[in-house]
Amino acid sequence: MHVELSKLPMDTFKDLAKHYLMIVLGILTALGLEAWIEHLHHRHAAQIASVQIEAEIRENKLEIEKARDKDLARMHVFEKVRDGLINDIKSNATNATIIQHVHELIPDGLSLSWHWPSLRHEAWDVAVANQSAGWIDSDNLHRYTTVYSAQNFHGAMANADIQIALDGPRMIDADIDLQTGEIQPRQLLHVVNQMWALTGETTGNLDRLDKAIDEAMSNRAIASR
Repeated sequence: MHVELSKLPMDTFKDLAKHYLMIVLGILTALGLEAWIEHLHHRHAAQIASVQIEAEIRENKLEIEKARDKDLARMHVFEKVRDGLINDIKSNATNATIIQHVHELIPDGLSLSWHWPSLRHEAWDVAVANQSAGWIDSDNLHRYTTVYSAQNFHGAMANADIQIALDGPRMIDADIDLQTGEIQPRQLLHVVNQMWALTGETTGNLDRLDKAIDEAMSNRAIASR
């Protein structure tokens, strides 16, 4: 910052005081103008970051809803297969009849086909990296951090569910045995129930994440404000 004033006569103390006052006022004016320009820059950067973050959150929410619908549909298929197996086993149906019923319900085999969307976070990462996140108003900043924290938490929960509920090698073996007609009904029931439980947990996690985003973003401040 550089302030240059025109030379004034300083023959008296009054002239010196005037000159000093002009210097002080010039410095304060320059500092105020610099702070105002910096404030406008921060406000503009925060607005851009908010718009990009909210667009990213909306896109993630759409992906969550699509994945949830697909997992829910697959869960209902496994539910029908499981219930059919239970009824056939209780009625002492032959293995051939049971396998035939299963093939009718899942002609493509025991494909798990569960979905967990790849949730984006680039807009948030950029806002944190260029420090524009620090200039977003506190209410919106709290909403955004809540959303991205929920994404991380429920994603971790989904991975934990896979480790607990899914026996991958057993599922693959059961699919091969089903195709060759050599699988035992109770073994098949256990595998199908496992797959039903996993898709149910995934659907539940996606549903809870969707609701968490709705709650965090409800009554949010206008991004361009």
